[in-house]
Amino acid sequence: MNIFSICTMCGGLAFFLFGMSVMSQSLEKLAGGKLETTLKKMTSNPFKSLLLGAGITIAVQSSSAMTVMLVGLVNSGIMQLEQTVGVIMGSNIGTTLTAWLLSLTGIESDNVFISMLKPENFSPVVALVGIALYMMSKKKKHREIGAIMVGFSVLMNGMEMMKNSVAPLADDPKFRTMLTAFDNPLVSVVFGALFTGIIQSSAASVGILQALSLTGAISYRAAIPIIMGQNIGTCVTSLISSIGVNKNAKRVTVVHMSFNIIGTVICLTIFYAGQALIGFAFIDNAINPVEIAFIHSVFNIVTTMILLPFSQSLVKLANKIIPDGKDKEQAV
Repeated sequence: MNIFSICTMCGGLAFFLFGMSVMSQSLEKLAGGKLETTLKKMTSNPFKSLLLGAGITIAVQSSSAMTVMLVGLVNSGIMQLEQTVGVIMGSNIGTTLTAWLLSLTGIESDNVFISMLKPENFSPVVALVGIALYMMSKKKKHREIGAIMVGFSVLMNGMEMMKNSVAPLADDPKFRTMLTAFDNPLVSVVFGALFTGIIQSSAASVGILQALSLTGAISYRAAIPIIMGQNIGTCVTSLISSIGVNKNAKRVTVVHMSFNIIGTVICLTIFYAGQALIGFAFIDNAINPVEIAFIHSVFNIVTTMILLPFSQSLVKLANKIIPDGKDKEQAV
């Protein structure tokens, strides 16, 4: 892998993040500012909140944007902390759709219809229709739809660039040697969290992992803890958004972080306990993009199933971590 491959990788990541940003902003504009009102009305119970969080995150393709919105709503007093727990959990499930879309890059078939599922084949068509709508339509709604389509195509093109840039790593012995460092699950979790925190997008970091998996050099042993760490790293955006807000809004970030950290501890414990007791034959097998998407989904769904009944406990934990205190400011 030379300097040009690294530049292509970085360029692909830039396209990916830009495409996701364009999609997210255009979808929010298309909704006409109704997301906040919907959030307030449809959080009467945990299950409604769960479905709402998943649905909106699937629409805007960003769990980070969803959590930042919740921080703002709680800070303004529109929503209560208790209402956000189910939405946060649903958001984590909704964000897994991106990984499933990106897994299409690994499709191999001579069938025309199946081949058209590959992003490199259908993205140009989507981009062409999108740019036509954006440039030719006078209606704002149609222009936003066009922007969404173009953003999606840019995102997929970025993924394709990342995939192609890392292809030479398949035959690089140094790369394979480096991956042995991830035999330690704690190292893998920390790596996944740090990398995702730096680029502030779990979807992008999962996409990069999927691209690397196409080299055949990523094993289940390395990938599973990294995927769980990526869920922790995505909390960085909400952590940044909690700067300068009231205590109740800060607790939204604590709930988000607690959910992902507790879920990681539980799932890793179950997985490695099973590995110690019965041994998983697949543990050292190479993983592919579809399997990464599957594990990403299973982790978030299982974590939600385990922690949803303890929603109030997460709220109490957040209250303990950020307790109410007397304001130091006194009226003059």
